[in-house]
Order: sequence, then structure tokens, then C-alpha cells
Amino acid sequence: MRAVVVTEYGGPEVLAQMDIDEPHAGPGQLRIRVHAATVNPADVLLRMGDIDDALRASTLSPPYRPGMEVAGLVDEIGPDTLTDLGIGDRVMAIMMPIDASGGAYAEYVVVDADQVAAAPAGSSHAEAATLPMNGLTARRALDVLGLAPGQTVAVTGAAGAVGGYVVQLAKTDGLRVVADAAPSDEQLVSALGAHQIVSRGHGVGQRVRRLHPDGVAAVVDAALQGDEVLPALRDGGQIAIVRRPGERGTSTIHPERGITVRDVWVPDYTHATDKLRNLRALAEQGKVTLRVAETFPAADAAAAHRALERGGVRGRLVLTFDEPAV
Repeated sequence: MRAVVVTEYGGPEVLAQMDIDEPHAGPGQLRIRVHAATVNPADVLLRMGDIDDALRASTLSPPYRPGMEVAGLVDEIGPDTLTDLGIGDRVMAIMMPIDASGGAYAEYVVVDADQVAAAPAGSSHAEAATLPMNGLTARRALDVLGLAPGQTVAVTGAAGAVGGYVVQLAKTDGLRVVADAAPSDEQLVSALGAHQIVSRGHGVGQRVRRLHPDGVAAVVDAALQGDEVLPALRDGGQIAIVRRPGERGTSTIHPERGITVRDVWVPDYTHATDKLRNLRALAEQGKVTLRVAETFPAADAAAAHRALERGGVRGRLVLTFDEPAV
């Protein structure tokens, strides 16, 4: 089968399409014929070698395969697998490139059945692929904060994939949302459901504080602005920091005033089928928006990585594996 892999670390040009052995579903597993796989910042970290320690500690050997979320069709069901899905069903799944499955950049992937849920009704494969990892990251961020309805949360990176999902999920949780945005993104962030918007960038925490003189209850720092957001928080508030594979335990923030830092580690939700199904339901209800910025054939993965690194992407870049190898 075709896969996009990393045989050596470096820039986008090191991404290579090659034929590798086709996997098969074992007990408790499903095989997915991949039609779409997203391109995420964590994929860039893998490509550049920034998570080499985590890869070396895994059971994997080179070449390594990036990719954390897919959509496609159930193609094979392993023995003794408990699932309500059948062959040919449209599905989406979260994946961890440091797990035995490898990453999502391949024509076929094998995952545990509890990493998979039916794709939202009416969605394309590309749209469905944007939900599992990014949506579960946003869900985990709000869950670790444990805020009560009516409390206020500030969100940085609100126009991005994870930040946008945080805004929408916070609204469905009954929270008040203050989000950052560039002038060109204010309409988008407002449409996602933010109650108030401040300018993004340097001083964002102070701008939030001017709107909320006593400080907000929590911040989800999807843009990883670190200490810049601390002025937004009340004494004893919380800040959720999104960690990527290989980053757990690192910190770019120095809290005071009794502020608590909450790590958001999406692998904690790799097998949270109930959470993934709930995200699907919210997408079907129009409460979560599936945003595809641009699609690229898998053979153009390097171009997709270059586009991501240029910045300014709104939604997710998606690789497509629509034509089976001959």
C-alpha cells in the first residue's frame, strides 16, 4: 500500500511516498481504507525529529509515519471485535504516530475499535477527518478545567482548528467565551460563537482583563502564548496548555497568584469513544463546524506541510488517498 513516511528528519522535502506492507486487523481492531488524513503541527514535529525520543521509546522502527486523524471506510474487522460498525461504514478515527499502529498517512490503517466512530452524517471524508484529534483535544482542554455553566473562559488561537473547536464546545457547555482574533478573523470567530473578541498577539491577556476587571476563570491557550495570557486570569484561576506527543512535562508559563496550569494531553482520550461519538452528534446538530482549509493529494504532502508552516491556515489541511494503488 502507499504511505507517506519520514526516512530522515528535516524539512517538508523529506516526506516520501513509498509502498509498505498492508496491515490487517487483529483482535479488537478495525482496518480503515483511508480517504482523508489531516496535517497537524504535531506532524511537523515528527518530521523534524522533535519527538525522536518518544519514537525510539515506542515499538516502531523507521520509516516513521505522521498523522493523527483519519476518515474513510471500514474495510476489515478483526476477530473478537466488539463494534456496532460494519464493512463499508463511513468512519473517523484518532491515531497516535508513536503507537504500534503508526500514523495516519497511509491508504490503510489498523486501530483499536474504540478509537473509531461513525463519521458525521452528511460530511465528506475530508470534513470528517478534521474532527477526531482536534475535537478531542478541545474537549479534553475543557474537561480538565471543569468549569461550571456561566463561568468565563478565554481562548487564544480561536481562529485555528483546535481553538475554534474550544470556542464552540465551550458555548455548548454554557460557558461565556472571550476569544482572540486578528481583524481579518473577527467575523469567523464571532460566527463560531465567541461572546467577546479581543485582538490577538502581544498583550492579549491585558486586553481580556480590561473587559473583565476581576479576571476570567480560565484560559485555554491553544496558541501557546504562555505568560502573555496570565493577566487575563483571576487569582486562583486555571490555564489549560495543549501538549503534543513528546512534550509532556514541559512548560512555557510561570504562574503566580495561585493560578493552576492544567496539561492537555490528547492521548488520554485516544480510546474515549463516548467523547468522539458526542462530537459527531454535535457536528450533525450544527453545533461544531468541520472546517477544511485545503486538500492535497497524498503525493503532495510536502506542499501541505509547507502551507502549514507558512501560517495563516484557518481550518485543517487534508491529505487525500482517494485512488487505490494499482
